[in-house]
Amino acid sequence: MKNGLYIIATPIGNLGDISARAVETLKEAPVIACEDTRVTKKLFSLLGISLKKTFITLHDHNEDEQAQKLIDAVQNEQQAVALVSDAGSPLISDPGYKLIRRCREQGVYITVLPGACALICALQLSGLPTNKFMFAGFIPNKDKARIELFKSYAALDATVVYYETAPRILKTLAAAKEVFGGRELAVVREISKIYEECLNGTAEDLMAHFSEKEPKGEFVFMVAPAEEKSRTPMEIEELLREKLLQMSLKSAVKALAGDYNLNKNDVYELALKIKNEK
Repeated sequence: MKNGLYIIATPIGNLGDISARAVETLKEAPVIACEDTRVTKKLFSLLGISLKKTFITLHDHNEDEQAQKLIDAVQNEQQAVALVSDAGSPLISDPGYKLIRRCREQGVYITVLPGACALICALQLSGLPTNKFMFAGFIPNKDKARIELFKSYAALDATVVYYETAPRILKTLAAAKEVFGGRELAVVREISKIYEECLNGTAEDLMAHFSEKEPKGEFVFMVAPAEEKSRTPMEIEELLREKLLQMSLKSAVKALAGDYNLNKNDVYELALKIKNEK
């Protein structure tokens, strides 16, 4: 086994979702970097992997300190290090990117063993557009921060994906109702487990569901893309006049055409007409 860092995805529910290559690598790697040693050791026991290894905790509060220790294990002790999270793909709303950056800076061999990832699975189940999406991580616990986060992506022309917990999902849906109104949302929970569930609807629909049925498990919360912006010819001309006061003709044409999916030549002709009036 080549010395280096192996980024390994672990199951998010069904134990059978881990790859044979991942199991073999975890068996061979003498050093395991993980969030919680108890969780990882339990997984190893279920997979029949020996616990006679060096388990090193790596989380948000100690990553700076532990990163060099893991790199030294590779470079000085000539060992292979496996990086896992409690569930799913490492680095996706989990620690690890600082370690990867240092490994790259110091010439450490890195490879990834693909596998389960909750945000990808949720997108596949949701039926929402997948040609463009953004992952925004965990939703803040504070009401004001939650609202501000939603507003910052409200106009995005892409599906936005968040992680959320069961105890907070109703507060999140209430905030979503305030910001997104009747836009389509989706929630997916317990992916690959017995009670896997995917629900689509407005915030009000989903609030009604979880008011009657106690929310349980880990949630992925998704918001459909903002509707394509449309304006009347009069509104387009007014917007273009405003932009021409703020920037060059070329920049104004490019900005307006991009914002509203307009033909650049048509916008350019209108801009010249406005300029010639003066």
